[in-house]
Parts: sequence; C-alpha cells; structure tokens
Amino acid sequence: MKRIWKSLLPAWKWVLLSAATSILIILTQATSPLLAQEPATSTTIETTKPSSETTKVQKLREALQRSSTPEAPKPAPGVSEPKKPESPQEPPLSPEELTRQLKFIEADKLYLAGQIPEAEKIYREVKQPFGKTLDNQQRKAAILDPTQLSPGGKVYWRESEAGIAQKLQTKTLVPLQLLVEQYPEFIPGHIRYAEVLKQYDRTKEALDILERASSLYPDQPELIKTRITALADDKKWMEASLAARQFAILYPKNPQAPEFTKLAEENLNRYKTHTQREIRGNVIGNIITGALGYAVTGSLLGPFSALDSTIMLLQGERAIGESVAKQAKKQLGVIIDEDILAYVNEIGQKLAKVGGRDEFKYEFFVIPEESLNAFALPGGKIFINAGAIAKANSEAELAGLMGHELSHVLLSHTFQLVSEGNLISNVTQYIPLGGTIGQLFALSYSRDMERQADNLGTRLIVATGYAADGLRNLMVTLEKQQKNTPPSWLSSHPGGNERVSYLENLITRNSYNRYAYEGVGRHLEIKARVKKLLEEKKAREEKK
Repeated sequence: MKRIWKSLLPAWKWVLLSAATSILIILTQATSPLLAQEPATSTTIETTKPSSETTKVQKLREALQRSSTPEAPKPAPGVSEPKKPESPQEPPLSPEELTRQLKFIEADKLYLAGQIPEAEKIYREVKQPFGKTLDNQQRKAAILDPTQLSPGGKVYWRESEAGIAQKLQTKTLVPLQLLVEQYPEFIPGHIRYAEVLKQYDRTKEALDILERASSLYPDQPELIKTRITALADDKKWMEASLAARQFAILYPKNPQAPEFTKLAEENLNRYKTHTQREIRGNVIGNIITGALGYAVTGSLLGPFSALDSTIMLLQGERAIGESVAKQAKKQLGVIIDEDILAYVNEIGQKLAKVGGRDEFKYEFFVIPEESLNAFALPGGKIFINAGAIAKANSEAELAGLMGHELSHVLLSHTFQLVSEGNLISNVTQYIPLGGTIGQLFALSYSRDMERQADNLGTRLIVATGYAADGLRNLMVTLEKQQKNTPPSWLSSHPGGNERVSYLENLITRNSYNRYAYEGVGRHLEIKARVKKLLEEKKAREEKK
C-alpha cells in the first residue's frame, strides 16, 4: 500500500502544479490569443466543371425533369448491383409543374433585366394565394395618444392614473389589465402596466406583458426600449441585447436605430463581463476535477480541455466559431466545388451584408450529406448539407434556410447556448477539444429564438431582393415530400402547419413582397450538379 502511494506521489505533484499554473493563466491572461492547431486535411469531394447554362426551352424542360428524377448510377461490369436501402424518393414533376417552373424562369429573367412589373405579373400568375392561417385577425394601427382611445378606453386610463396617485394597487392594476386586453393597440397602456407590476415586485408578469406587446408591435421603439430596460434590470443582459439588436436590424431606417445598436452592444458587454466572471470561477472547479481524474485514470485531457475551452469562451464568438469550424470540416468533410461554393457564398454574403454585424468573418460550407440540415456556429460559420440544396426548388428557398441559420448568428443565439452550457456543465461537451462535433446538433434553440430567427431571416431575404416567402415555401415543399419522415432540420426546429401559418402571417402583416426574385433557373443547374455529386458519393460507398 505504501508503495502505491509513493508511486502516485510524483503524479499528484505534477497535477497540482499543472492545476495551479492553469488557474494562474485563467486569472491573469484569459484574453491572450489562443493558437488553435490546424486540423488534418478535411474529407472533400472534387468534381468537374459544369456545362454552361442553356436558354432553350426544351433543354430546360429536360433538365427540370432530370432534377426531379435522377438516374441511379450503373454498377461496374461484372459487379452485381448492391441492394439499396429503401428511402422516400421525390415524385417526378408533372407537365403542369414543369410549365410552372418554366414560367418562374421567364419571370426571373424579366426581374433581372429590370422589367419588374412584367416579372411580378408572372409571379402572381404562378403563385397560389396563402391558405387559411391560424390567426386571421388584422392588427390594428398602434395608438400612442390617450386622446385617441374610445370612451371606454379613456375611462380605464383615467381610473389607472387615479389609482397611481392614491397608491392603491388594485385600483391601478385592474383597469390597466382591462385596458391592455381590450385595447392592445394602445402602446402606453402596456408600458404603464409593466412599470406598475415591477413596482409591486411582479417582475415576471411585467416581462410577459412587454414580450406579448412587443410581438404584436415590434416596430414601436418606446415599447421595445421599455422591454430592454426591464430585461437589463432583471440581469437578463443577453436577452436585452438581442431585443435591441433585432430592432436595429429589422428597422434600419428608423431614426432611433443607432441608439438601439448602442443598447445592444452595452448589454452584450455587460453579459460578457458577467459570463467571464462565472467562467473563471467555473474553470477552477473544472481543472481541479480534471486533476482528480488524472490521478484515477492517468488521462491528461480533462484539465487541458477545460483550460483551452474556457480561454476560447473568454475570447468571444469569433474565436469559438473559427476553432469549432476547423474541427467540423475535419469530422464532417466539405465539398470542394467552385460553382457550388460560389453559389452558396454569394447568397450568404448578400444576406450577411444587411445583417448589421460586420465584426464577424462569414464563411459558408457545404457538407456532402443527403439529409436536409444546416447549422450555425458563433461568429458567422454556416454549414449546409448538400441535401438542403437538392431539396430546395429555388434560390429564394435556399436563401430562406440560410437566412434563418444566419439569424441565429446575428442574434448571438448559438453563443448564448454555448456560454450558458459552460455554466451548467463542462464546456468541453460543446467545444471539440474535449468532445465531438455531433454535440453541435444537440444545441436546442428555444421557441422564442426560433421565432426571432424566422422573423429576422425573412427580413434578410426581403432586404436582399428575394421573394419573401422563400422559407415558407421550403416548409411547404418539405411537408409534401416527407410527411411521414420529417428531415433532421425540421426535427430540431418547429414545423408543420403552425410554422407555415406563422410565416404567412409574418409576411402578410408586414406587407413583405412575395413577388420578387425566385432564382429557379440558376438553382436548377446547381441542384442537378449537387444531386449528381451525392449519387457518385453513394455509389462509392456502396462499392465499399
């Protein structure tokens, strides 16, 4: 027994020295640059240059038909064809659908030529009107002046003011509650109700009131400011930052947009300062835990993973994104094809340009996987499955998907989940220095985050000239293609009729233009190329 303890003693000395050194680094040099190692060469797929675009109607028709019914690769001579797993196939396009696609191509050419009215006329002919939505109520115009209220509303307002003057809780809150319920368009009513609730230590109810009002009237600056202040007072600085940034991005022409950008940065910095303090304290526990693990298992991964991961978190979103993106490319493989990458990058950079966060370096990668999936990393790294390109029917649909994922970056959703994950458990499950890239798919956005990404993503595609219903149409397409087996992207995102109805209401309520550029012809070429690439990959795997 004594011999065992003597043999462990040198290890314990080393571990304690390592832990002490690591803690000192965190406390004194947490913001020093982290030199991430370059990963091994990524798994890539190289393809040949595609043929030039043809404008002949018959060839377009043939290409459209091929894109919907791809030919299976033929087995080599003397080799029996391997048994293929059963999987749902896209049905071939009907003559009516082919004609509709050709009309879209015609309208796109007119749109790009500057003949907008002519293009819009064709778009209106081929696009079906929205179906019945879950919420058909028309939003009333906002009221800011109490004198514009109806007689009943004025009574509620006067009663609440009298209650405030007399410092009577019930006499104040009851008329205000009735006021916001019966006259939700009266913005000062929501603000006053929330302020009074906070005075009586009912902060959660106040935040709920402001959140509901903000969802109805997201374009009212005073209402949004009140919500930002309430969130910050409750130490919800990241949420306050997101609320401010969303207003600044969605309403860039509003005179107060710069003020909201400043509010977003101030609250983000407050959140980072708080998080850094928590992380520094957390990492000490992580390092000590890792040191104990070394004594038992002999593994050195624990203390160093905690240290390196924490330094990256302290450096911020861009550092995390760049480090994890390298590991993602290594583990998942990426497609190297000039035309496909140029197409995706062009869409992504246009969307990012109007996003309002120039501090990030935006990069877009395509993964050679058939499923419809995409994910965003902090700092502007977006990964898109080739299957997402293959299943989208137009450039606008793909832009809708990319805009949604990009919105998670612009609104710092992913960074929020990753940094909060470090406070809950060891950060190495999210950063691949101590875990696997598969954990990225386990990051679960809240319902509110998804709605924010839908909202901002739709605004981004509108701002870049795409048809506003790009994401909505992609959702409809997916429902038709895979009713019984929803794609993995939808399995981690809200889907179904509720999602489609929400997007329809969003477009209608904000008068976004559905009859803008679709990009069917160009997408058709890239789509056929991607499908061929995936077929070749599948054939190689089956031969193995």
